[in-house]
Amino acid sequence: MSTVTTFQPLATRMRPQTLDEFVGQSHLLAPGKPLRRAIEQGLLHSMILWGPPGTGKTTLAQLMANKTHARFERLSAISSGVKDIRKIVEEAHVTREANKQATILFIDEVHRFNKSQQDVFLPYVEDGTFILIGATTENPSFELNSALLSRTRVYVLKRLEENELLKIIRIAQDDKARGFGNVLLTFPEDLQILLVRAADGDARQVLNLLEIMADLAEEQGGKLIVTPQLLEEVMQISLRRFDKQGEAFYDQISALHKSVRGSSPDAALYWLCRMLDGGCDPRYIARRAIRMANEDIGLADPRALELALQASEVYERLGSPEGELAIAEAIVYLACAPKSNAIYMAFGEAMRDAKSQGSLDVPLHLRNAPTKLMKELNYGAHYRYAHDEAEAYAAGENYFPDSLKGRQYYHPVSRGLEIKIAERLAYFREMDKKVKK
Repeated sequence: MSTVTTFQPLATRMRPQTLDEFVGQSHLLAPGKPLRRAIEQGLLHSMILWGPPGTGKTTLAQLMANKTHARFERLSAISSGVKDIRKIVEEAHVTREANKQATILFIDEVHRFNKSQQDVFLPYVEDGTFILIGATTENPSFELNSALLSRTRVYVLKRLEENELLKIIRIAQDDKARGFGNVLLTFPEDLQILLVRAADGDARQVLNLLEIMADLAEEQGGKLIVTPQLLEEVMQISLRRFDKQGEAFYDQISALHKSVRGSSPDAALYWLCRMLDGGCDPRYIARRAIRMANEDIGLADPRALELALQASEVYERLGSPEGELAIAEAIVYLACAPKSNAIYMAFGEAMRDAKSQGSLDVPLHLRNAPTKLMKELNYGAHYRYAHDEAEAYAAGENYFPDSLKGRQYYHPVSRGLEIKIAERLAYFREMDKKVKK
């Protein structure tokens, strides 16, 4: 057991106290970078810190307050409301007038505030009542008001690299005051690498896991020994970052879809497994596979849609994990199939015409004529029944409204079955030309 007696978790004890102690985000905080210069010179501004969990958003906000001697107020958008904000506004006014001290208002999970709540910040950010620092794991473009974004700068924090997480582990091991006291934590480097990979770029996660192992490790001669068995036990819980409502979810499904579109079965399998490992509902992936078959393969290989539908049905019958293999089979097939977005593009173009051209009349020869009056009005007159024509094709016939005559939406690609389709359509058009002549 660790000899340090404290109610604070290791991740809190090891929180950096200066910019030089801060690990990671060198693109923002390396010497000479604009944000670092602004902090060192005390020239702070309202900002949004956007990045994955455990990348230092809260720590960075606190360092800014410490460096500039500003009053630091923290709220969580999950548990706070407008009333809490107004109270801080009143206190910030008093502090500014009485003590000439600035206030930094740090809002964790700022994207959880609705649009009207976000509007409350605007006048106080503008008049300098407080400096707003919002932290979010979600894309600010989608989650924050444009008015609020226009009054703040967005800084993107990146997940930590393996070497940066290894450095954090070494700092915790070496810091007797904040780490594990006088007890030496013996943690072989090959096991550290496994821990770092499990933490997935999250500094808080790596310190939490390190603390759990220190608590469970056997003490031998003043040393805490981390063994492969202990590491495996601690890592039983899933540690992959995956949020079915968040940015990571949409990034991963985008990567899967683009890997299929790009005919990369191996990458497609990787992203499929990442999503399944992260807890994504396989039914969602199966539905997306059906869309991929329609959008990116189409008539170049109609079997792709059949296989995607079958994979969805197999999963419904077998469930996990057996049904997931059927989805994997469909994904690989889709990635390897010839690609065509001709139907997707044709549908979009035809839809634009349908919406923009108004209610164009159906030509008389194409109208149904179930009554005597309709026949007298020439509904259906001169309609040519294609099956009665040579090769079951009424050469030269027009099926469009008159103002759209000659429109062509569908352009088959020179891949897969669409090669044959293109040849057939080209043959029909030659027949049309002969009639027109």
